[in-house]
Amino acid sequence: MSDGVEGNVEGRRTGDAAVPEPQGAPEPRPGGPETAAEPEPEPESAPATLVKAGTADRTEAGAGAEADEPPTGHADAAAPDASGTPADAPPETRDSPDAPDDPETPDAESDGIRYERLPDAPPPILDGVRARPPAPPGLATLVAAAVAALLSGLLLGDGLAVNALILALPLAAAAWFAARQAGRRPRRSSLCWGAGGLALLAVPVWSDAEWPTLLAVLAAAGLGALALHGSRKWSGVLLAPLGLVLAVRRALVWGWRGVRERTAGGEKDLGPLLRSVVVAVVLLVVFGGLFAAADQAFADLLGSLVPDVDGGSGVPWRLFLAVLGLAAALAVAHTAAAPTRWDGLGPGAGRARGRVEWALPLVLLDLLFAAFVAVQAAVLLRGEDVVRVSNGLTYSEYAREGFWQLLFATVLTLAVISVAVRVAPRSGPRDRLLVRAVLGTLCLLTLVVVASAVRRMDLYMGEYGLTRLRLSVVAMELWLGVVVLLILAAGVFGARLLPRAVLASAAVAVLAFGLASPDKLIAESNLDAHRAGRTLDLGYLSGLSADAVPALDRLDEPLRSCALRSIAVPDAPWYATSLSQARAHEVLTARPVRDHPCRDILTDDIYPSVR
Repeated sequence: MSDGVEGNVEGRRTGDAAVPEPQGAPEPRPGGPETAAEPEPEPESAPATLVKAGTADRTEAGAGAEADEPPTGHADAAAPDASGTPADAPPETRDSPDAPDDPETPDAESDGIRYERLPDAPPPILDGVRARPPAPPGLATLVAAAVAALLSGLLLGDGLAVNALILALPLAAAAWFAARQAGRRPRRSSLCWGAGGLALLAVPVWSDAEWPTLLAVLAAAGLGALALHGSRKWSGVLLAPLGLVLAVRRALVWGWRGVRERTAGGEKDLGPLLRSVVVAVVLLVVFGGLFAAADQAFADLLGSLVPDVDGGSGVPWRLFLAVLGLAAALAVAHTAAAPTRWDGLGPGAGRARGRVEWALPLVLLDLLFAAFVAVQAAVLLRGEDVVRVSNGLTYSEYAREGFWQLLFATVLTLAVISVAVRVAPRSGPRDRLLVRAVLGTLCLLTLVVVASAVRRMDLYMGEYGLTRLRLSVVAMELWLGVVVLLILAAGVFGARLLPRAVLASAAVAVLAFGLASPDKLIAESNLDAHRAGRTLDLGYLSGLSADAVPALDRLDEPLRSCALRSIAVPDAPWYATSLSQARAHEVLTARPVRDHPCRDILTDDIYPSVR
């Protein structure tokens, strides 16, 4: 046995505190050649690396000692106790503060004990669905992002109209170039979603009302996110817009890498292009200013085409819009190059229940729906007399009282159906037939509930007129009816296309709602009711958008001027002027608003006086 091993074993038995030697030091073999050129220092005599107490492992030094020494009857004298310290060690060594508190945790200043490594923490939830980082963006992608930033700062500060469509073009170009650089070819479905998003941006071009415009822009962003991610399941359809928001930080870093790579010289240097753009801008500014000073007609044309970047607070606001446009363009391009596969986060099928456990609550719910539908049929067929006798309410009061409950019941029924599908029995054809029968009956009865809710609101609007809220909730209820029909179709033809079909129906509903000009419909409906002899709420109509100006222009004076005076038709640039604003501007230019006292007119009931 070598001196190093013998000294180590003897030191352990006598309690000597030897200084540990690095574990990588070679250990001489018995009978091997001596290495006298490097004498071994006594304090660093290669101590044993002890394993955790209770395991079957042994140290190298202990194994050598056991092989060369005869048993002495004290084999356990130097064995470590439950704390991992040799049993015959001095008390100060056993209770040393340097010993780790947790034997499972590695300690850099340990006394030679080898500890088991804890398992690594589970990866973040997005690591399994996030794509590998793409290569730095190419020149075409960076140029498209820069154009998007420039257009955002110049065009978006005056409102939304055709400028939304103009800004969508460089965003789409950035996504296209980034996807081609990454070797991704767009699917046909992605192209359809992108075309649908562009179609939704026609709403701000057509309408001046802010609420359908905002709804259309949000829906367009959702369709664009779906086109970039290519999602097909419910999780992907719902989380795709969130993916664009989460990609902003990584996209900015990604874009900066592309700029640094192309400003470091070489074939891909961006310097010549930047110098060319600067020279072009200087030439256009100098000669454009000269021509504008030389001819007033050319100056007017140039002023109508070039955005007016005003000073003061307008400059910081436009700079913020430019940064926002740049971040949006880079996020779109990064997502197109490396989309997050949100479909991978979808929940799996739930635990299938037994037939009785699953069907009993739903069958009872079907019976409850059937009883409600029978009562509704009597009311709808026999009319106001039944309502007065049973409830003591007018027909309009009865309609208003139940609409919101029926709307909530429709939404809740859709939630019940989604849960029931996940836990439905699916062991054979009989289970599938049971599921289709029970849920199909529930869907059919839900359609009757939807029809009852719409009928109630129609009666109420016939009595009190049309408003934005009433029109919106009726449109919502009708769309929920379409969703129920799609669920019925999914039960027959399969549910693979159901998430995308529901989203497509929502996009079509938003597009139709915006192009119908809701404010125009509200004004026309109230004027028709006024012509039929009902009172007119002129104060409410005066708060509508420019979409209602052609309809309100039919009123006699002073009602016309009082209704149109509060409707703002700003003199915005061409790119921020909708078609409704242009028509309203023509009407008010041809027949200006007169100066009439309108305080009493806007608060009193107005009787028929329509041209």
